[in-house]
Amino acid sequence: MGSSPEGVGGALIDTTKRLEPVSDSPRLDAELLVAHALGVSREAMILRHLGDPVPEDLEALVARRLAHEPVAYITGRRAFWTIELAVGPGVLIPRPDSETLIEAAIEYFGARAPARILDLGTGPGTLLLAALAEWPEAQGLGVDASNVALDYARRNAAALGMAARAGFQHGDWGRGIEARFDLILANPPYIGTQEGLPEQVRLHEPGSALFAGADGLDDYRRIIPDLRRLLAPGGGAVLEIGWTQAEPVSAIARNGGFAVTLYKDLGERPRALLLT
Repeated sequence: MGSSPEGVGGALIDTTKRLEPVSDSPRLDAELLVAHALGVSREAMILRHLGDPVPEDLEALVARRLAHEPVAYITGRRAFWTIELAVGPGVLIPRPDSETLIEAAIEYFGARAPARILDLGTGPGTLLLAALAEWPEAQGLGVDASNVALDYARRNAAALGMAARAGFQHGDWGRGIEARFDLILANPPYIGTQEGLPEQVRLHEPGSALFAGADGLDDYRRIIPDLRRLLAPGGGAVLEIGWTQAEPVSAIARNGGFAVTLYKDLGERPRALLLT
């Protein structure tokens, strides 16, 4: 591949075709991998580098993707909301669907701004850092049971200039937290243990961030009863759900005394619940 006379433009076409059996977005994957091999942004590659020689290490990157390794792990980066995060093995890769939680929070607060934000199961800092980018005066705390994830989260906060506003701690959901927060965000594990997953997820992403008992609801049963004591007056909690889980999770929330508002993702699937 490195000696292709067609340069980067030809490599993009070839790589896209090769990735079709393993990817739902082969063209995007190809662009991200080629740009990474070139050491430039995807946008810069498209605008200025299509005629460049093909990078020698592209073939190794493509081989990793053909083995179902997620592109975000290969490049070490993932865009989310208005920020870009460092990610790698041991952390859940941010998904565009999770941006629905930020949209729900923005709608709920309107002209107001949350002063204190809690992200339960923060992973690489995904929801907390996106929210802090949206509300520059806010302070936040991210909690996770994974030290690997917390290391990524701290590095991401520093890289984004948010280290003074974002704290991170090892924890078990809200257990042991005494403070109260205006906004609580959570993307807990919600996949049933017997559910099938794409190879790139099953083989590479941490099961502890994916699976939550036979029905996928175990962590909601632990998180939701604790939310009332963690929410400040007038605050709201936004939880991500699997697209089939709106009714059972809403029932858990209503049993806990919450009013529930459903938000759908860009695919018009149920994706987030606002609890107030």
